[in-house]
Amino acid sequence: MYKINEVAKLAGISVRTLHHYDSIGLLKPAEVGDNSYRLYSEDDLARLQQILFFKELEFPLQEIRAILDNPGFDRRKALHTHKQLLEQKKHRLENILASVEQTLQSIEGGRTMSKQEMFEPFDMKKIEEHQKQYEQEVKEKYGHTDAYKQSAQRTAAYKEEDWKRIHAESEAIYRGIIGAMHKGPADEEVQKYVDQFRSHITSAYYDCTPEIFRGLGDLYVYDERFTKNIDKYQDGLAVFLRDAMHVYCDRLEAGKK
Repeated sequence: MYKINEVAKLAGISVRTLHHYDSIGLLKPAEVGDNSYRLYSEDDLARLQQILFFKELEFPLQEIRAILDNPGFDRRKALHTHKQLLEQKKHRLENILASVEQTLQSIEGGRTMSKQEMFEPFDMKKIEEHQKQYEQEVKEKYGHTDAYKQSAQRTAAYKEEDWKRIHAESEAIYRGIIGAMHKGPADEEVQKYVDQFRSHITSAYYDCTPEIFRGLGDLYVYDERFTKNIDKYQDGLAVFLRDAMHVYCDRLEAGKK
């Protein structure tokens, strides 16, 4: 496990940035001790690397979060595409460096450079075209659902204080559920918090229909990334939450009949 200062030093970013990533749910530490010390796992570091790759390609943080949290995210394919785009950027920088050297030589030698020689190295067209193509591929793969689009639209306007409020609300709901876990997933107190949880998702992200809510509960168990993140609060919480969400959805469906 790595302390937050170690992670910041490894990644060349600030501790404040890591705190911000935590507050918006982009990168949460594997453990938070009683002293509030954040500890990051190897998986967390791998996720941070992907975040930095996407940031280098100028993806908004909320889009990065939606992409990385998608169960269909293909890390290997993403790395290959990152490599291609970064190689193009490298090639562009090499051309700019060569242009600097050429400009120095022309000044010292009294030669006038053509306008094409002066500005050709700064051409971003190829990189922009490739980047737009990649962004389009990402949106086609991960952003086809109405929930994704609605979430991206809402969260784009959120400020840090909004994320702190949203995070505090979800934490309060988790604590409420944890406190009532011994009563079972069908208990009325548990179901009250589950209803708050669905309302919280609808308010903060997207219209969480019963169908989506049920599928979300399954995802918490079937995708180990979600399971690990939720079980940080309490061992077995992901499975318990899934079961409670299923009870909730079953009751909604029974009420329609």
